[in-house]
Amino acid sequence: MATETFEFQVEARRLLQLMIHSVYSNKDVFLRELVSNASDALDKLRLAALREDGLDADTSDLHIEIELDPQARTLTVRDNGIGMSYEEVGKLIGTIANSGTAAFLQELKEGQDAAGAEGLIGQFGVGFYSGFMVADEMTLVTRQAGESKGTRWSSRGEGTYTLETVDDAPQGSAVTLHLKPADPDNQLHDYTSAWKVKEIVKRYSDFITWPIRLVPPAADGEDTSEPETLNSMKALWARSRDEVSDDEYHELYKHVSHDWRDPLETIRLQAEGTFEYQALLFLPEHAPHDLFTRDFRRGLQLYVKRVLIMDDCEALLPPYLRFVKGVVDAQDLSLNVSREILQQDRHIRMIQRRLTKKILSSVKEMKANDAAKYTVFWREFGAVLKEGLLSDTDNRNALLAVASFAGTHSQDAPTTLQEYVERMQDGQDDIYYMTGKSRQTIENSPHMEAFQERGIEVLLLTDPVDEVWVDAVGEFEGRRLRSVAKGEIDLGDQGGEQADGEREKQAETYAALLGWMKEHLGEETKDVRLSTRLTSSPACVVSDADDLTPALENMYRALGQEIPPSKRILELNPAHPLVQGLNKAHKETGDRTELAETADLLYGLAVLAEGGRPKEPGRFVKLVAERLERTLR
Repeated sequence: MATETFEFQVEARRLLQLMIHSVYSNKDVFLRELVSNASDALDKLRLAALREDGLDADTSDLHIEIELDPQARTLTVRDNGIGMSYEEVGKLIGTIANSGTAAFLQELKEGQDAAGAEGLIGQFGVGFYSGFMVADEMTLVTRQAGESKGTRWSSRGEGTYTLETVDDAPQGSAVTLHLKPADPDNQLHDYTSAWKVKEIVKRYSDFITWPIRLVPPAADGEDTSEPETLNSMKALWARSRDEVSDDEYHELYKHVSHDWRDPLETIRLQAEGTFEYQALLFLPEHAPHDLFTRDFRRGLQLYVKRVLIMDDCEALLPPYLRFVKGVVDAQDLSLNVSREILQQDRHIRMIQRRLTKKILSSVKEMKANDAAKYTVFWREFGAVLKEGLLSDTDNRNALLAVASFAGTHSQDAPTTLQEYVERMQDGQDDIYYMTGKSRQTIENSPHMEAFQERGIEVLLLTDPVDEVWVDAVGEFEGRRLRSVAKGEIDLGDQGGEQADGEREKQAETYAALLGWMKEHLGEETKDVRLSTRLTSSPACVVSDADDLTPALENMYRALGQEIPPSKRILELNPAHPLVQGLNKAHKETGDRTELAETADLLYGLAVLAEGGRPKEPGRFVKLVAERLERTLR
């Protein structure tokens, strides 16, 4: 048959130009697409051979070959798969995005050997044209398995293509690209370079089922060396656990995470049914140094039929699980035409929900069965995991179940909320906590005195996120989460109950002093009152029950949000000699000048005790120095 020339369909011609110049952001992916197409052709031949006993096709060594010719500047991707007929070439290549997979699947489903056919990709028309990004001309020579004659297709990607029948075509397909000159400035590499081809195959196609062989160039007209297999074909997630060693898992983890250490935990997941995918996830042993920075690269490697689609697919996990590394291999996904951008569909949301639950259940199992490993995990990633208490209300209970916190019950062992509730004193209704920069700072805080004296357990929360999630969660099993540094605390029913008469007498005794101090400190405080939380310190400052803490205010300001400062409440210890002396001086002294300085010092000391800073540090230091000077006279 003579060579025939055809024009692309108008829509195909437009899409062809768009694909060549705009669709793909990385020109290297042309090789991924051609290898993927070759892999599909091998899959189809294997299935056809199972279905048709009399099929005249050689399936003894199914493979993919890549042949380079630096002198002629050509690259050829060859397979010995199913191949195409003359009519199929015209239909599939002439019409972009027209895939033969749908019809092929339908035909197989009508037969008896259709099992497993849903795994085919078959996007030959789309991926094929990505070759024009790097080539001035493309040639396809193909022969369908079982036929005697082949077909040659050729085009320069400018609107027309040619078709002719050939007699000597081998089984399968061979795509030859006549490469453009290398242009590094435009990310156009020298694709006749063996190291570059190896790099691309290793990155995108390492786990393809079939061997990908690089054919060495012939020396003096003779091919004397053996082809080199470029891919490992070790898709560990597709093999049973018994077939894979820990060392192999660790090697894959290091490959996807760029971490030189072994993972702390390996998590496998296989979803079957209408939508199939497999996942192999890893929990690192150490948190990356940039885990809390904006530039941290998160996400899992996403494969479709063992072909890498995205390196860092953020959509597969919520942000608070950004430390998890691994791969997800789906049988089919709604990808855009370049396969570089994932469409937002229910499958992605379904995968995220399933992976999240699997990870949290694995952490819960680790907590129950391997305390040492859990301790390492929570030390490294507890702070980021607690972000989920704010953003993931669906999994909030699961997160609370795996969370642990430092507390006053033990200096070393953390506690869970469930364990805290089980240890609560008779009559105690709330779960008490305090936030701060460190355990030592919190334990030395005046707010803790009454709780320490009466043996009431307090959770010691030192991560910045703790300032936020406790308010968002609010309660646990009907028990309110309550800060010991906010609102009024009445521990009268929990050991050491004070008589109502004594409290009323104190209120009368200090009423005048409290009123005067409230007026004097009115610019900085919203109230001055007697305290039930102090036993040894003279005073402390607390936030109102509904106010933001100073640490949370500073956090919002650091994020660029203008937060008006909240006035604090000054609480006085009526049993402390300094407060008693101040009250006596207020009753007996008419000159309030020195008394006002004492009140300012008392307030400044209370601010310092909680880790804050006096409003006028210079004046505060001066007042302290003057008082010290008087003691030495």
